[in-house]
Amino acid sequence: MFSIETIRRNWFSNIRADILAGIVVALALIPEAIGFSIIAGVDPRVGLYASVVIAIVISFAGGRPAMISAATAATAVLFGTLVREHGLQYLLAATILAGVIQIIAGWLRIGYVMRFVSRSVMTGFVNALAILIFMAQLPELIGVTWETYALIGAGLAIIYLFPRLTTKVPSPLVCILVLTALALMLGIDIRTVADLGELPDALPILLFPDIPLNLETLWIILPTSIAVAAVGLLESLLTASIVDQMTDTGSDKNRESIGQGIANIASGFFGGMAGCAMIGQSVINVKSGGRTRLSTFTAGAFLLFLLIVLGDLVGFIPMPALVAIMIMVSIGTFSWTSLADLRHHPRRSSLVMLATVITVVGTQNLALGVGVGVLLSGIFFAWKVAQIFRVTTTLSEDGKHRRYLVEGQIFFASADDFLSAFDFGEALESATIDVGKAHIWDLTGVNAIDKAVLKFRKAGAEVEVVGLNDASATIMDQLAMHDQPNAMEKVLGH
Repeated sequence: MFSIETIRRNWFSNIRADILAGIVVALALIPEAIGFSIIAGVDPRVGLYASVVIAIVISFAGGRPAMISAATAATAVLFGTLVREHGLQYLLAATILAGVIQIIAGWLRIGYVMRFVSRSVMTGFVNALAILIFMAQLPELIGVTWETYALIGAGLAIIYLFPRLTTKVPSPLVCILVLTALALMLGIDIRTVADLGELPDALPILLFPDIPLNLETLWIILPTSIAVAAVGLLESLLTASIVDQMTDTGSDKNRESIGQGIANIASGFFGGMAGCAMIGQSVINVKSGGRTRLSTFTAGAFLLFLLIVLGDLVGFIPMPALVAIMIMVSIGTFSWTSLADLRHHPRRSSLVMLATVITVVGTQNLALGVGVGVLLSGIFFAWKVAQIFRVTTTLSEDGKHRRYLVEGQIFFASADDFLSAFDFGEALESATIDVGKAHIWDLTGVNAIDKAVLKFRKAGAEVEVVGLNDASATIMDQLAMHDQPNAMEKVLGH
């Protein structure tokens, strides 16, 4: 794992391109880290310190080389209520606890759970995130001066038009530089980053959150920590899959989960908030040539250099520049094609997406929205599978024996249809239930077989179950009760 060849491949196989890509990402991280701090309701250095620490730590501990992790809107939006009600120290504690939860999730191999998150849920997740980012900008858009609107419009124009000239310099950074220069030269009286709080002018310091260490504190931070951990892992694992596809390489999702936890714990102890992988910045890094862990490390280290050396200049950045950038992030995050797809995609898929969006926006809890979406996806899938089920019968010439051929899946959603296919009042001497084209999945399915067998016996007919495949035979051997003493009372309840 730590051989010289592995270290060279993961760190030094693409040095020049990785360093340049990391520098580009660091420049682009500044406005977003500040903007996400605003979303969380804390001063800019909390997001900036988080971005520095998380990027550096994840470059060593993560499972996906060249992926960028830092302070993000996905986690920042979850801290607003906690910060308003309890303050910054509780945010730091919640960040550390979220990291612990993520490490546990990684040890439990939670990375494999991502396969159960459908595309519809992910689209709803992304769209809801975009809406929440835009909603967070409303305080800076309502009841402000016309100069503010003018600068925001100018900022958006720069962001979208400058890439037509060159893509070597991130257009959000150009937006900040131009609007800052305009505000200073014209003497416009407008809110700046310095009005939000003190910017960092020194290295982050290792500290322990100043909170009471008791159960009351745990219950205060636990809901936020669980939500942050879940959302952070969800976005990180999704981003890892995207980078896998872009680079045609693999990644260790469980190691990434543990790495995200370690990075968030470090962030909390160094005065930063929780973060996760960033889809936009990771794409920028890969498209700029980043391929190894060196690019992620460079992004964090160069961002720290910018803050320590140029920290005073960052305070002059006008708020309209940041609002323009966050609006751009919101617009770019939203999946606009999903609106047109509502007419073409299956209604159930569209309903899952819309339910995810509505739940997230209504509760401002991304994890809860994803949970609702996954639950609906599971229900719709089970219902669809249950429809692919039928039972056909043939009666012997003497009318004394009936054979039932069962086709499909026997589980909780199809058990009632299975039982309703039998006529237990028919005068038979024997019956055969052929499940050679069926599969028994769960206890409900086993119980349905038990009930069918016992009801036939109660009616005086001998019954035989044939055609069990290996998996179905195993679960029947373990759970079936129709051959046990007192089975009639146990299964039929009388």
